Amino acid sequence: MYSRFFSLLGGLAAVMSVSGGLAVSDVQAASRDDVFFGSVAGVWSGPGEIVAGKYKGTKFTCDLTGEPLGDKETGIKLGGTCRVGVFKQPMSAVIAKKGNSYEGKFLDGSEGKGLDIVSGQVSGDKVVVGINRAKLNGAMVARVTDNTSMNITISVKVADQMVPVIGLTLARNVDQMAVGSIKQ
Repeated sequence: MYSRFFSLLGGLAAVMSVSGGLAVSDVQAASRDDVFFGSVAGVWSGPGEIVAGKYKGTKFTCDLTGEPLGDKETGIKLGGTCRVGVFKQPMSAVIAKKGNSYEGKFLDGSEGKGLDIVSGQVSGDKVVVGINRAKLNGAMVARVTDNTSMNITISVKVADQMVPVIGLTLARNVDQMAVGSIKQ
């Protein structure tokens, strides 16, 4: 019953608004993107709701952990679980920079029960990724509103309009944050 819900929910991780305007060099863009994904790394949890479609009104909670991809790669790897009532589903996503855009997948990608990430761009405190599964096209927007809060919206394209279908508000687990020392 909830397998379609969890397939759509796979679009969480990570994940955004396309910026128009000034062009930046590849080095500046990579640095800006690294800063954003660095701000998403950590332990997050919070409630969400399906706001449109067959399962409208369904509330859920997620516990996710974001980790950097590696020293020379820009992006993030997310893992964790989302729960609806007593049903719990593993969640995973990988978002990686490829050229001037992003690629990746939620769960096992569109070849399985997940979604493919087919595009993306970081703009300030948010990232927008294009998502695809067969004839379903949409976007996931993730905005880090401060160091301890992130809002995620997943929208799908219906005719010529983007319709929000899932909203999620995550709070950073500050007990899991690394604490630095003061150098004198």
